[in-house]
This record gives sequence, C-alpha cells and structure tokens, in this order.
Amino acid sequence: MTSRRVFIKSASALSAAIFVKGPLNTFAAAPLIGLQLYTVRDAMEKDPEGTLAKVAQIGFNSVENATYTGSEKFYGMDADTYKKLLKNNGLVALSGHYRVGEEMVKGAPQNGTILHDWQKAVDDASAVGLKYMVCAYLSDQERGTLDHYKQLADIFNKAAETCKKSGIQFCYHNHNFEFEAQNGVFPYDILLDKTDKDLVKMEIDLYWIKKAGQDPLALFQKNPGRFPLWHIKDMSKEASQTFTEVGNGIIDFKTIFQHKGEAGMKYFFVEQDKCPGSPFDSISQSIKFIKANLV
Repeated sequence: MTSRRVFIKSASALSAAIFVKGPLNTFAAAPLIGLQLYTVRDAMEKDPEGTLAKVAQIGFNSVENATYTGSEKFYGMDADTYKKLLKNNGLVALSGHYRVGEEMVKGAPQNGTILHDWQKAVDDASAVGLKYMVCAYLSDQERGTLDHYKQLADIFNKAAETCKKSGIQFCYHNHNFEFEAQNGVFPYDILLDKTDKDLVKMEIDLYWIKKAGQDPLALFQKNPGRFPLWHIKDMSKEASQTFTEVGNGIIDFKTIFQHKGEAGMKYFFVEQDKCPGSPFDSISQSIKFIKANLV
C-alpha cells in the first residue's frame, strides 16, 4: 500500500509539471529553439544524419531548411525520408527557404522555386510538415526598380495563395539591400504595402535590420503581427560588424524579445552565416545564452 508521505510527494511532483492554468492532463513542453541549417551547411552536405543528431544533442528541437531550390530535395532526401530522419532525432522542420527563380543558373531556370515548379515545392513542404515557406533572398537581377518590387509583391501574393491551400504560411526574409532607398522609398516598404498582410508575412533577420540602420521595434509597431518568424544572429562589437554568436555582440535581444507579441512572433531560428571556428561551437554558445535569457 502506498504510504501517505509517498502519495503526497508524488502528487506534488505531478503538480509541478502541470501548467498553472491548464487542465490536469496538460504538461509544460520545452520551448521551441530553432536552427537555420545554413549555419551547418558544410556538415549537412557531408553527413546530414550525423549533423542533425549533433544539432539535437546541443539542444535545438526545430530547424529551418535551406537546400530545396534547384535540387527539389531536402539535403538529398525526398520528403518522407527527411521527415523520418528529423523525427528520429526529436526534431521538427517548421520552415524552409526558397528562391524566386528569375535568376538563371547556367542558362536554365531552377525548379523548386516560386516561378518554376512551385506546386511541387509546396506539396513536398506539406509532406515534411512545414508551417512556413520563405523567400530567402533576391539576387542582383531580382531586385531592380521599385516597379520590379511591385511585380515581386504580385508574385508573392500568388505564391502565398498556393501555400495557403496546403495550410502553409508564405514569408519573405530580409537582408539590408531592401532598405536602400529609391526616390525616398524603401523597397521593403513596397513589399509590406503591396502584399496581402494575411497572405504574406515576414521573417525578420535582426542582424540585417541592424546592418541597415533600422529599428525592429518601429517595424513591429507600424506592422503589428506581420513578423511570425525571426532570425536571431548577433553583430560583433568590432568595426567589421561581422556575424557573431547570440549574446556576444551589440544587438539587444532581451528588449526585442519583450515585443514578440506585438510582432506576432511564433518561431525563431539561430543563424550564423560565418563562424570563427566550428559552427557547432558557435551554436552551442548561442543556445546557452538563449536558454538563460530569452526563453
């Protein structure tokens, strides 16, 4: 027979694991801390299985993909194989990066882009379980004039409609070139204003926003709820303003995270384009700061 002392101790442990305002069968889940896999791109190319295992071991539980454009594969794998590999490592892919497809590669268009074979890209994303598909970057020829950005806004709206039919949200990821004014207007503002605010959301890259001399809090205030995805990477204190580990630079993430509700943030991903040594050392340092200060 269970003693009264053991029963009380067990009940207390159970209570500690339950949300204060939740039902008795609701348990607290670990916060989602994501990694943009571009950070470990070389390792993913050589050994995706071992790399994902290491990413999970470090403490990440979600990822954002970076390789579908052109290959129409997820790190050389079809959707089902990739999803199983993620599951085996306790990971989930929430988002993926894609390209527009205006730029030719060796004189030919690239499939798996917004303009070429987009439906297959959406179908594969759905099979993996992605919640977001993100236009990751515009090449020099895909930028152009404000009129061209208006055309891109139309392209994004149409791509987003296709995504919506599969329950996926379309987003656009910024760099700093979208804040190079043309006739006093930022191309980024064109993309915000000319796209449907419900169909097209933004993945805000806080490093590139800082690099462009912009204030993320002002963007959140002007466009509330428009920024469900965040890239968090820090800017070094040196004059070079190079990439550095989260918490190691000059970006005030603690203050920015206080405004995540206004921004509409759902998920964030650590990304460090260049690391001084092993990217695994860098992401280990970043996640340590995140767990201690941001989640």
